[in-house]
Amino acid sequence: MDESQLTIVDVLEQEGKLTPQQVSTIKLENINTGFPTEKIILERNFATEKDIAQARAKILGIPFVELEGLESQGISTEVLNMVPEQVARRYKLIPFKLENDVLSVAMVDPLDIQVTQFIEKKTGKKISRYLALEKDINSAISDQYSQNLTSEVVSALKEVSLGLPEETKQSEFDKAEVIKEAPVANIVTQLLDYAVKTKASDIHVEPEEAQTRVRYRIDGILHEKIILPKKVHEAVVSRIKIMSGLKIDERRLPQDGRFSFTDGGVDIDLRVSTLPTIFGEKIVLRLLPKSQKPPTLLELGLRASALKSLEVQLTRTHGIILICGPTGSGKTTTLYSILSKLSSSRVNILTVEDPVEYHIEGANQVQVNPAIGLTFASALRSFLRQDPNIILVGEVRDAETAELAIQAALTGHQVFSTLHTNSAAGSLPRLLDMGMEPFLLASSVNAIQGQRILRKLCQHCRYPYAPPQEVAENIAQVLGPLAPRNQLQLYKGKGCTECGGLGFSGRVGIYEVLVVSDKIMRLTLERASAGDIEKQAVSEGMMTMKQDGYLKVLEGITTLEEVLRVAQD
Repeated sequence: MDESQLTIVDVLEQEGKLTPQQVSTIKLENINTGFPTEKIILERNFATEKDIAQARAKILGIPFVELEGLESQGISTEVLNMVPEQVARRYKLIPFKLENDVLSVAMVDPLDIQVTQFIEKKTGKKISRYLALEKDINSAISDQYSQNLTSEVVSALKEVSLGLPEETKQSEFDKAEVIKEAPVANIVTQLLDYAVKTKASDIHVEPEEAQTRVRYRIDGILHEKIILPKKVHEAVVSRIKIMSGLKIDERRLPQDGRFSFTDGGVDIDLRVSTLPTIFGEKIVLRLLPKSQKPPTLLELGLRASALKSLEVQLTRTHGIILICGPTGSGKTTTLYSILSKLSSSRVNILTVEDPVEYHIEGANQVQVNPAIGLTFASALRSFLRQDPNIILVGEVRDAETAELAIQAALTGHQVFSTLHTNSAAGSLPRLLDMGMEPFLLASSVNAIQGQRILRKLCQHCRYPYAPPQEVAENIAQVLGPLAPRNQLQLYKGKGCTECGGLGFSGRVGIYEVLVVSDKIMRLTLERASAGDIEKQAVSEGMMTMKQDGYLKVLEGITTLEEVLRVAQD
């Protein structure tokens, strides 16, 4: 038989993996049911997945590789670093050898020429394709890349497993000495280094029943990067506790602390939070780069009518400007950007925050400490005796803080704060619910900004596509008169080495700025609903967050899915 016409059944029969009787059974069942022959072979246990894959490799003329043996030896860091983990997972492949400038890659679909060309272009190497089982590739990716957070972590883990004394035999003093030693300290250092390298905002060290997983929040999304053995969990936690000045023998109660860390000349503050769970203490570290200046309002994504409206309100010397949105929507960053813009030697800026995340040049920043009675409200009372021009209140959490902020605004101060509401229009009804008088709100609140934060498309690998008719109609309906008249073009990210195969890189905000006009003042006095207030603001020219997001979609800054993920009603 012509080798090019061979089927998997033929090859398995030639190799003695299938008997003539089994071949007849397979062919008959294939005709009767229409099921693929491979599925029939596996369901009847006539041959293994490996046998089938080897037969397919023979037909394709591509070598088959078993990854189990390679996993035990370990794939070198140099080879793994050529293809990021996200790219490997997305395209179901893993590089395993580099020899004479030829990179050997195990693939589920070695006939995919586009993927092969993509890997060749990004690595600059000639690719030698191998066929491997999908489950083996997934297993190799999980094992090899998790071990390869850095090679130092792996070697440090080996040292720890050899030298870590039995927990039950240690005093607290001995334990403190152990975790100051190189191996455990090195693990923590490498975890921090990796966070800086990937521009992560948070590190989660999470104990599970049989292991500890470490996840990094990159561009707002959590990514699992390494699995640590359960036996080192307590030593790693204790090391972080010592660095942040926490009690290492207190494991029943949550604790908060902070410490500083320098990486490649960059000074970083880390805020540490511990939480007792059923499998041990979970730790979350928030990274706050000291030298990083707050971005400008334009860099945050504010523009057009929203930027103009906000800048006009910033020129006023008294009144309240509120920034609202859910947790993690970038409210604090926006406030810092505003204060950096307003800060000068001519104004006295006072802030009360929980916690102070960035230092603002020229501002007097206070951190709340409820344990000694220093709350937002008590700090605000003291601020009014400090001759301030501008006051920042980290968050309006209760009626007392809201009332003091309004009094400060009415007595000639510029006040900035945040509020947890879903939209700008929802802030006024929320403050009324807190017990604020409508006439005080109407005369003190100048503007309210609603915002969300979403991922930006990678500009290196984005590509355009024409949206389906129903999507185009939805965009036209949401944008109304802002919709373009020409053919719509949206964008997606393919995933490349620049963005780690994610298709996204960096983040941008979407905004709505509601200016409290005379008509909106009247609606506030009438205790109108958030819907009525928003309708009036839109009629006066306010662009909603969703509209701002859709315009950024049309410009190729982000995707429609991202906007709907964060701004869908």
